[in-house]
Amino acid sequence: MKKHLLLLFIAVCLSHGLNAQDKNNHFTVSGYVTDSKSSETLLNASVYDANTFKGSVSNAFGYYSLRFPAGKIKLAASYVGYKPFESEFILTRDTVINIRLSESIDLDEVVVVGKTIESNVRGTQMSTIDIPVMQIKKIPAIFGEADVLKALQLLPGVQSGTEGSAGLYVRGGGPDENLILLDGVPLYNVNHMMGFFSAFNADAVKNVTLYKGNFPARFGGRLSSVVDVSTKDGDMYSYHGNLSIGLIAAKMNIEGPVIKGKTSFNLSFRRTYYDAFTAPIIAAIVRSEDEDSRAWAGYFFYDFNLKVNHKFSDRDRLFFSVYSGDDKVYLHVGEKYDHEYYDEYHTRYVSESGTNINWMWGNRITALRWNHVVTPQLFMNITATYTQYRHKLGFELVDESWHYTGNTLDSYDAEKVSLGLNSGIYDYGAKVDFGYKPHENHDIRFGGDLTFHRYTPSTTGVHLSEDYDNMTFSYDTIVGDQNMQAFETNLFIEDNWSISNFVKLNAGLHFSTFTVDNHTYFSPEPRLSLRMLADENLSFKAGYAYMSQYIHLLSSNSVSLPTDLWVPVTDNILPMHAHQVAVGAFYDWKGFEFSVEGYYKFMDNVLEYKDGASFFSLESSDWQKKVVMGEGHAYGIEFLIQRSVGNTTGWIGYTLARTERLFDREGQELNFGEIFPAKYDRRHDLNISLAHKFNDHIDMAVTWIYSSGNCATLGLQTYQGLTGWNSFYDIPVVTYISHRNNYRFNSYQRLDIGINFNKQKKHGTRTWSLSVYNALCHNNPFVVYADSDWDYVNGEYVETKHLKQVCLFPIIPTFSWSYKF
Repeated sequence: MKKHLLLLFIAVCLSHGLNAQDKNNHFTVSGYVTDSKSSETLLNASVYDANTFKGSVSNAFGYYSLRFPAGKIKLAASYVGYKPFESEFILTRDTVINIRLSESIDLDEVVVVGKTIESNVRGTQMSTIDIPVMQIKKIPAIFGEADVLKALQLLPGVQSGTEGSAGLYVRGGGPDENLILLDGVPLYNVNHMMGFFSAFNADAVKNVTLYKGNFPARFGGRLSSVVDVSTKDGDMYSYHGNLSIGLIAAKMNIEGPVIKGKTSFNLSFRRTYYDAFTAPIIAAIVRSEDEDSRAWAGYFFYDFNLKVNHKFSDRDRLFFSVYSGDDKVYLHVGEKYDHEYYDEYHTRYVSESGTNINWMWGNRITALRWNHVVTPQLFMNITATYTQYRHKLGFELVDESWHYTGNTLDSYDAEKVSLGLNSGIYDYGAKVDFGYKPHENHDIRFGGDLTFHRYTPSTTGVHLSEDYDNMTFSYDTIVGDQNMQAFETNLFIEDNWSISNFVKLNAGLHFSTFTVDNHTYFSPEPRLSLRMLADENLSFKAGYAYMSQYIHLLSSNSVSLPTDLWVPVTDNILPMHAHQVAVGAFYDWKGFEFSVEGYYKFMDNVLEYKDGASFFSLESSDWQKKVVMGEGHAYGIEFLIQRSVGNTTGWIGYTLARTERLFDREGQELNFGEIFPAKYDRRHDLNISLAHKFNDHIDMAVTWIYSSGNCATLGLQTYQGLTGWNSFYDIPVVTYISHRNNYRFNSYQRLDIGINFNKQKKHGTRTWSLSVYNALCHNNPFVVYADSDWDYVNGEYVETKHLKQVCLFPIIPTFSWSYKF
């Protein structure tokens, strides 16, 4: 640890040395880039000298720092949807310029769909896309709920899982290999309704950035991607918000000043109300069929976001953010009988039985962040974080009876059985990172973090009790995997170096350690990205990244379920590692952006359940004995054509890819130790997303998706085994499976259409949104299974084998109403 701290110290000293060499004739221009009306900081805004085109982008908190030689400077800044900024002056000393950008007067005619950081051609980082939230809201979505993760699924190199799922499978990786950050804090479960919705309320989101390869050194802990989501800071000067009511959910967002110009807040809340309709209907149906029976059942999810932002000065800011989101399933079913016998003893018999199920899972995160401008060249960010993911399942059976003679209780019998299942993760962390601009050609970032993890993989509590004539028997026990604790550290340093006007390099090192069960794993992870500019409109890029991951997600399901378990590495289960190499060409032409990227990724120590094993299998209570380790290979080529300006905008993305797994280690073989396709290996993915603005009142969006089918393991052949011992006719049928993932589903196709009708009201804008999910009603496969029919032919029964396909969503029309004030 001391060696790596020393490495950072030396790097900083060298940077100061570079600064010392040119401090006599170089000075720093720094400040924040904000919205002129709300003072909302603008992330990734371009700031540069218009004379030399040297510059950079604002960081995650809107701060920029540029180093220029003394002399005439033409400072320029630009951001999507805002008027360009220019200021010309003579630079003679360090200068602070806070840039306040105004929304463009042409904003209604110019809509930007997406932009790569810095620019498609000039940025060093490849495989990185910044997506405007306004475009996310326009994409037609199932049940009318705008979804961040489903928007990302439309990008090349990113695949969805099953029909409707919000899971991300990036360049051959699994859903657990994505580092998803909300205001810099990791979220472990980002799905609602078994994965059909994500945990992000689009009204609360300010910016979404996807890194799908060649990661900057500041990120670590996952193999496949980083999804960096930032929420709104809140308007410093005025109150405004949005209210929306859709088919299954309602949501609201409000923001404004607490102390004008100093403190602001942003508050968002979303909840489904499906249970409000279904629960009383279920209760009425059950009661109508049997007046002694009762039932109450339902499902809902909610999201709550709060962010408070306080500005002490231009040098110091404090942020406090909270997120809470839960899914809950509840079922209460019971019967009650009350019988009186008007005999000589006046006997009365009362009995009551019931089944109660309460199932809940979700996240809690909090973050306290302090930004401090140490010097105009050095920006510091210190953050304390807390993350909680928990899953609780409670099941209870109750059976009670009372026997009365007259008003006297003669006997009471009761039996109760309850089962409680708990699992979760609890993280406590602190991190510090610095942005340093020692020279006009160098932009350095460095820092580190510490995280304490507590894992509760799977704990089951059992309670049995019986009460019979005042004699009570009770039994309680707790079984399952033991809680585990781990300690993780990360250090990083990276330099964005402009070697010349045509060559730019981003080089860095990420170093991580993970201590669990008195064993410490460590991993030095080099990162490298190179950009070579052929001309103003054409560049070529290459990159390499090495990533390590110390946690695994145990899942045996097609959809995201709370029974999926996060587990850490152990003495027996090693960390996952990945090497990824990518090359690409990028071209801009008359408002169009073209890119092609090829990649290869090797993954080591990936996990799979053994054949026949799952979370519910009973052969062992130790999850380590249910899994095996192997390796993965993924490679492909991605094409993107994008138009970012004008009334008609959109993109066409195509991916040609292959993803394979190999489990051939001794005692851990799958598929006889031979290579097999991964479950979500898909050869072709084509996504077309278009938006058109007819006028100020009507705009429309269309999405069309085509992809090859997913893989599945199916028994496609059967044969008769040995005669059973009970009877001559007891002949078992054995299913033969040739290899793992031996069957490929039919291709997936879907057309979504959405249209918005906007009208300006006295105090805001009213919008009616109509959309159609799967407008062509294509029967997309969700599950395929083997079945058989029996026909009576020539005096005997003949069995016919065939496959059946289950389709989840037909055509789904949706409407919603929203009011922005």
